[in-house]
Amino acid sequence: MPAKRKKAAAKPEWGKLYETAASQGGYFTLVQAKAAGYSAPLLHHHLSTDRIERAARGIFRLVHFPPSDNEDLIVTWLWSRQQGVFSHETALMLHELSDALPAVKHLTVPEAWASRRIKVPPGVVLHFRNIKPDETTWLGPIPLTTPLRTLVDSARDSVAPDLVAQARRQAVRRGLVAVAKIDNAMRAARAEAP
Repeated sequence: MPAKRKKAAAKPEWGKLYETAASQGGYFTLVQAKAAGYSAPLLHHHLSTDRIERAARGIFRLVHFPPSDNEDLIVTWLWSRQQGVFSHETALMLHELSDALPAVKHLTVPEAWASRRIKVPPGVVLHFRNIKPDETTWLGPIPLTTPLRTLVDSARDSVAPDLVAQARRQAVRRGLVAVAKIDNAMRAARAEAP
C-alpha cells in the first residue's frame, strides 16, 4: 500500500495577509493569517523581527500600518470573531449622537452566545441580540448599529434618558432618522419586551 502524502503547506502570501489587514485597520487574526499561508512559527518569526506585533491573544497588527482612531474597537471586534456589532453608548459615540462618552465598549453579539462560557475582555459589556444586516452600518472597519437601532437599544436597555433624548433630537435634526420611524420602532420594541 503506498504511503499517504502529506498535504503541502500553503505558501505564505504577504499580499493576501496585507489585504485582509488593510480592511481591518492593519489588524488580522491567527485564523486569517493561516488562511494566507502563515503558520504559527512563521508568525512568531515576524513577531521577533518586529514586522508584526501582538495586539491580543490570536490578534496581530502590521507594525508599518498607520495607526487610526478607535483601534481598540477593531481588536474587540476581531475578538468577537467578527460577529459582534458595536451598540448602545458606544454606537451613540461613534455616530456622534449625544454627549455619550462610555467608560466601557458595548458590543452586541448573537443571542446564541448567551449560553456560551466566554471570557470577555476587560472593559467590554456584551449584549445578546440578533442584529439584522439592515440594522448594521460601518465606520471604516468598525461595525455598529444604525442610528435607529442604536436609539431603540439605548432606550430599551436603560441608557440615561437624557442621553437618549439628546441623541434622538440630534438624529432627527441631522436627517438620520425620521420621527415617525423612531416612534414606530420604539413601540415595536416595547411590544416585544417580556
